[in-house]
Amino acid sequence: MAVPLPTTQTRWRCTLCGNLTRFDVTRSTRAVEYVHLDLAGEPRVEEREVLGETIESVRCRWCNAVDQVELVDRPSTGQSA
Repeated sequence: MAVPLPTTQTRWRCTLCGNLTRFDVTRSTRAVEYVHLDLAGEPRVEEREVLGETIESVRCRWCNAVDQVELVDRPSTGQSA
């Protein structure tokens, strides 16, 4: 089951242990990279454009639960504009 990325209004939470901060994320990325090789042949990526990205799984680092991560609302800062 794919897990959506958090947004500015949401964050991840483990439904088993309540963890909000530590996760192992497995993702697939399609990207175009501009690679510059120095005279010794060492590569360095100077530009990277992500064409597509899919989150395959999110595992909780605290309890090792897989597929138990949900999106929840971020707490409000309590500041008004």
